[in-house]
Amino acid sequence: MKRTLLIFTLFIYSLGFAIAQEEKPKWEPREPKTFKTSHSGTFGGKSMTYDAVVSETFIKNSEGEVTGAMWSTAYLRTGANVNSANRPVMFVFNGGPGSASIWLHVGFFGPKVVKVDSKAKVDDGAAPFEFVENTQALLDLTDLVFIDPIGTGFSKLEGAGEGKDFWGLNADASSIAQFMRTWVSKHQRWQAPKFLAGESFGTTRAAKIAEMLQGGGQTMALNGIILISQALDYAGSTSTTDNLTSFFTYLPSQAVTAWYHGKAGQGKTIEEFAQEARDFAFGEYLESLFLGQKQSPAQKEAIAEKLAYFTGLDKGYILRSDNQVLMGRFKKELLREEGKVIGTLDGRFLAKETDLVAESPVLGDPSGYMTDAAYTAVFNDYLQRDLKVEMDRPYFTSSQSMSGWDWKPTSGGYWEPSYVSTARSLSEAMHQNTQMQVLVANGYYDLITPFFDAEYTFARHEFPQDRITMTYYEAGHMMYNRQEDFDALARDIREFLEGMLK
Repeated sequence: MKRTLLIFTLFIYSLGFAIAQEEKPKWEPREPKTFKTSHSGTFGGKSMTYDAVVSETFIKNSEGEVTGAMWSTAYLRTGANVNSANRPVMFVFNGGPGSASIWLHVGFFGPKVVKVDSKAKVDDGAAPFEFVENTQALLDLTDLVFIDPIGTGFSKLEGAGEGKDFWGLNADASSIAQFMRTWVSKHQRWQAPKFLAGESFGTTRAAKIAEMLQGGGQTMALNGIILISQALDYAGSTSTTDNLTSFFTYLPSQAVTAWYHGKAGQGKTIEEFAQEARDFAFGEYLESLFLGQKQSPAQKEAIAEKLAYFTGLDKGYILRSDNQVLMGRFKKELLREEGKVIGTLDGRFLAKETDLVAESPVLGDPSGYMTDAAYTAVFNDYLQRDLKVEMDRPYFTSSQSMSGWDWKPTSGGYWEPSYVSTARSLSEAMHQNTQMQVLVANGYYDLITPFFDAEYTFARHEFPQDRITMTYYEAGHMMYNRQEDFDALARDIREFLEGMLK
């Protein structure tokens, strides 16, 4: 009986395995899809024509098998006087991980952009939304290629592909590096100046890609990288208990956000108050954090007094927090008496909450849900009406399937877990490529990737300081949502590019 049961069990297992194998049909070779339209516009004061090409590129493994279909939208200047072989090209992506390129695409770099409330006071509401020509787009200087990583936008696993082939720190960077080399070869741009622009995790990715492009048997040197709201070393952008670095790096952002909401630093400029917070963080606060319980009650109270001065929070609350206020709690506590919570991506945003006694926000990030609908609606309409894209599946602004992300910096073997960092990757790539320059754009009210962390990161890791440019804006993570900063960022990036394209 037992033998019969064993045989039956093995049969069922084998049958299940065979069915599972059959469920994944063999991939049938096909041509990648492409949607091409022609347009005209005025960018940088110059009238021009250009093609918009929405297309998929097949990503392959080392055996030459197709593993993914990566979609991109390219804007390519046309005309008799355009020398395409030497025409600069910029590759653009957002972060997440798990975000499509929609935010930088129709938020800043694209030929048309969405407009949300510049003052961060009004929710985007419901359709219709404002979508306007972007006369400050960079098409007069460079072609633009917006990349949607596998699992975002229309990009998906294909053929022999599995999640592990794309959904990890190294796998993700490797797939996009392959896409870039494929695109450059197809369009014959090996002699053209090349740039990267990434936001948030997209900056983590950009640093890793820069390192990978230096090798792989096909060295591709980049001329420049634009890091918007950088996140190269996660120790400085991860607000968790016992991460002493984060309390130090987040403090100046808390201070200027309190200043913005009238809770601290009144009578001073934002630059003055930010510098005062930097000085305190680098000095007394850093010493206090590392002294910990070796401090006397009087010493702790003196630090709490200064933290209250900078953050606008109650000194008693700060003392109960052991002089270490997590960012999630700060966002809830700053305007608690008004029943409001402030944004994560942008501390200027605020909204009323349903739970007034919770220790941190319960409805999510106001700076996200007060702008998301506008971005999603205008982009989907733009794809269909302007770019003439016809697809049988939705465009996912955020991944619905990217689970089990592998953060390990190396494959296999022993690895001691630590905060993710690709700072060293970028530093070494810059030392290998002595012409590469980096622009780091920082939002004062960015409460997820703080500006002080950018300064702290680039002051270390042997970065060549003469090739790093830091810029600052009075908005948050997506500083381009504020019109004044949209204009300032456009000017700064244009100047950055022009300096390298002389």
